[in-house]
Amino acid sequence: MEFQDNIIKEYLRNVYFITGTPCGGKTTASRALGKKYGIPVYDIDERFPEHQAISDKEHQPNMNKVFRDADEFFGRSVEEYKKWLLDNTREQLDFVILDLMRLAQNGRIICDCHLTLEQAKKLTDPSRIVFMIREPVNLIDEYCNRPDHQDFKEYIESVTNPEAAKANCNETLCNLNRNVYNSIKKSEFNWIERDNSRAVDDTVKLVENCFGWNL
Repeated sequence: MEFQDNIIKEYLRNVYFITGTPCGGKTTASRALGKKYGIPVYDIDERFPEHQAISDKEHQPNMNKVFRDADEFFGRSVEEYKKWLLDNTREQLDFVILDLMRLAQNGRIICDCHLTLEQAKKLTDPSRIVFMIREPVNLIDEYCNRPDHQDFKEYIESVTNPEAAKANCNETLCNLNRNVYNSIKKSEFNWIERDNSRAVDDTVKLVENCFGWNL
């Protein structure tokens, strides 16, 4: 079954999407904004195990792909790894949309997610989404240093050659997001570039401006 874009947008009218490139500040901004306004934050990464449990190998093969160990997971070519990441996210999106349709009936909700420009155009209006972006360079070290990604850090450091695995993973993410980063800047959507000298509260104000919440 396929729903028309206008129907999806109507059912998601209470959803405010915070998306963008890796390490752009999506999670920090989402949580700070949710806390300030008392709005639930829906984090698709946190929901993945729940979605995986009700998926199946026939319809969601990438979500159910089993790797022998960390060496096999990080030993894929850049193109193989990139394709898996894209397909995995695409498969989960169906579960995410259905969740958001249900949750949004109770009022506003913030969605911390990974959307392409094409997906954003289908799901929402520019006034309800902001892209948090960061130039895609040296992503893995920063990713591993985050307190909420320590499981990933332990996993990548369990491989036979951690430095090679980190280099391969970093190249995959940079390759995947290099054109995305530039396309977002040229798009119709609001975007905020990460600036480590800017306070979280100031970033939240910029997101509020995008959503029109402080008018």
